[in-house]
Amino acid sequence: MALQILVMRNLVLFDYAFCFVYIAGVILLPTEANRTLLLLLGFATGIIVDVFYNTLGLHAAATLLAVYLRPLLIKLMFESKGTERTDISIQSLGVGSYISYIFLLVLIHHSALFFIEMSHFGMVLYTLLRIIASSLFTTLVILLIQLFSRRQKTLA
Repeated sequence: MALQILVMRNLVLFDYAFCFVYIAGVILLPTEANRTLLLLLGFATGIIVDVFYNTLGLHAAATLLAVYLRPLLIKLMFESKGTERTDISIQSLGVGSYISYIFLLVLIHHSALFFIEMSHFGMVLYTLLRIIASSLFTTLVILLIQLFSRRQKTLA
């Protein structure tokens, strides 16, 4: 949360790509986590970001949607292939599955966030460009943070 509020808030590429790395805190929780607890954590995370961004519940709504759809996405992506519940990590999923999982949830989050924020339908193309650029940027940052934190743990 501190990383999002202090650093990532000011990190914007070309006025299109915004980085909302705080979403990683709730989408990378263990798959066995209680759904009610996940929803409460998602709401708390979103509302804290809303307080600092002065956005009146936009982040809370988008984060709740991503957290609500997370178990369905896990079931569709991983459990339907015959694998049992697994940890959400690069090592257990592999790079391709991990990136697709992260990207889909980030895309859901950013789509909700930017479409709620959109003031009128004249800005649809601009909003779609922001969604795609921000989703790619956020996914890349989350992946880099995960790779860096995993490498630090193995070196220690």
